Amino acid sequence: MAAWVPADGVEIRGKVTPEFARISTPEAVGFVARLAREFEGERSRLLQMRFARQQEILAGRMPTFLPETERVRRGDWRVAPAPADLANRRVEITGPADRKMIINALNSGAEIFMADFEDANAPTWENMVQGQINLYDAVRRTIRYVAPDGREYRLAEKTAVLSVRPRGWHLDETHVWVDGRPVSGALFDFGLFAFHNARASLERGSGPYFYLPKLQSHLEARLWNRVFAFAEQELRLPPASIRATVLIEHILAAFEMEEILYELRERITGLNLGRWDYIFSFIKTFRHRSDMVLPDRRLMTVAATPFLRAASRLLVQTCHRRGAHAIGGMSAYIPRKDDPQANEAALQQVRADKEREAGEGYDGAWVAHPGLVPVVHEIFDRAFSGPNQLHVIPEGTISAADLLEVPQGPVTEDGLRNNVSVALQYLGAWMGGRGAVAIYHLMEDTATAEISRSQLWQWRHHGARLSDGHQVTAELYRAVREQELARLAASRPASEEGPVRYPEAAQLLDELVLGEAFTEFLTVPGGRYLEAERAA
Repeated sequence: MAAWVPADGVEIRGKVTPEFARISTPEAVGFVARLAREFEGERSRLLQMRFARQQEILAGRMPTFLPETERVRRGDWRVAPAPADLANRRVEITGPADRKMIINALNSGAEIFMADFEDANAPTWENMVQGQINLYDAVRRTIRYVAPDGREYRLAEKTAVLSVRPRGWHLDETHVWVDGRPVSGALFDFGLFAFHNARASLERGSGPYFYLPKLQSHLEARLWNRVFAFAEQELRLPPASIRATVLIEHILAAFEMEEILYELRERITGLNLGRWDYIFSFIKTFRHRSDMVLPDRRLMTVAATPFLRAASRLLVQTCHRRGAHAIGGMSAYIPRKDDPQANEAALQQVRADKEREAGEGYDGAWVAHPGLVPVVHEIFDRAFSGPNQLHVIPEGTISAADLLEVPQGPVTEDGLRNNVSVALQYLGAWMGGRGAVAIYHLMEDTATAEISRSQLWQWRHHGARLSDGHQVTAELYRAVREQELARLAASRPASEEGPVRYPEAAQLLDELVLGEAFTEFLTVPGGRYLEAERAA
């Protein structure tokens, strides 16, 4: 298919239907191109810095708090107060920018809905552009959805506040090229939404609010701040009207929480502990260390995992000392009606997790399903009466050693099999176009799939011993993968909807687990499979 050229130096290599054309207008794409030309050089330099820093760690230099930014950590400053509609963040629901999901999430009773172009989204061209169309309609409250059975979904009078998560700095949008190279996925997602919806959001008494993923340093936060300032000038928005929350999803970012807040101090409203990506980053960053091999994923709760517990306490301390919200982790459980006893046992675990967060001082937390909104609401309502608990600052000092302490626990055959099964199911669905997938009564996304495949690589690479004495080898992995693949092919789990590409999922998982070099993000090689499907 020939590329569409809406402006000089800009090519759109994805299909542009009449519906897509109303969001990918020459003016909107031109704004994205201006962002790319202004900031692509700095993005590339920061990605090179990521690589260089990882090489230093592989050579033995462990991370610590930055001596060159000590003045920031010791300084007397606070972030700008949050807008009125972001003061109360007890429950935030997340999910892809699917039309039905948007309506249900906005109507869920949560305070915030984060529409996700990142981990809960498979980045097909259709998903990216249709998601922008859906959000365009949601901002203007004209969005509706008619199900195959005739049921119609519309927005309620009172809805959650909308926030949008663009892709991370590391990903490209391969369907849009500017001056001979693909544009940053982050700039594409942010640029299209801001161009069409920033002013409309402000006129409705809210604002253009964003969640920023996968940051590894305060310099990456500084780049986002420059992007926001540039966009406000280009789109003639009030200064600092674009507001952001940053996800702490990487072990290196945990050492720079203060600095990240400082770089975005006129715009940032809070930090969120993205615990699943955080675990993945720990494995990835210290993949060379046989003494830092992690146990089964199911054992790595915040309460039982020293490095997670330290990051959790540090986040609340840091945020509240600077006047920012602290947002807790994801409750990924999907309520079930088929087994009330199992459902109640799972809800008790959700309650315990959220009670711990509320007790630590968190101002709210994430859920993946509307059914959990009242459960989590009740806990935070009981914990404090005002809009938040910014006055609560946990005592004590968190050291670099605390952030690096490895949990104890076994590696089991059940853990091995679960990682293989979850990875196969998720990757197969992701290649079929779905980024949020119900597996074993949990809402899995790219972050949890990253844990599964990275643990498999880590255990295989270091020859971890299972609790039954068997060693994790390439041969054992292949045997388990074949068994799980056959089981899934014979009995497709009832929770799956839509196409699932198991053969390609197995190929990609083999590449991720058996490769001698660790793959930084599964979405990068995974993108080849999405491209192959589009070309077929």
